[in-house]
Amino acid sequence: MSENKTEIIMGGAVLAVAIGFLAYAGQITGFSAGQKEYQLTASFRSADGVLVGTDVRLAGVKVGRVTALDLDPATYRADASFTVRAGIDVPDDSAIAISSEGLLGSNYVEILPGGSPFYFVPGDQVEFTQGAVSLVGLLMKFVAGDPEEAPE
Repeated sequence: MSENKTEIIMGGAVLAVAIGFLAYAGQITGFSAGQKEYQLTASFRSADGVLVGTDVRLAGVKVGRVTALDLDPATYRADASFTVRAGIDVPDDSAIAISSEGLLGSNYVEILPGGSPFYFVPGDQVEFTQGAVSLVGLLMKFVAGDPEEAPE
């Protein structure tokens, strides 16, 4: 009988830890229930390092996530769909950029707010975008020495 009680207690503890882990994972990834969001889209020349689930940030604060990433076969650009938390009004002259957390950090989508008194509505496309900057490309330019950048 005492062996049964021990198994039940251990099983309950394992179940409680699993539920806690799932709740924590839901908060971190933005899949928490009850959070209202609206969808926007943008087209990038290069979306290196961006995947479905990548953070969307405004002033360094996570306000959404990338929900879809597809190649437009007509323009050869990466079309991204992303969400923004309801209650956060993004001016309609804002820009979207793919930024990096540092030399070895991951990429994220950054909203650079504009100054327009009008705001995006769900389903709008952001026109002003800046794709990912290749770190290897920048290093190669520095090492090779770009003649256009030479001081006079």
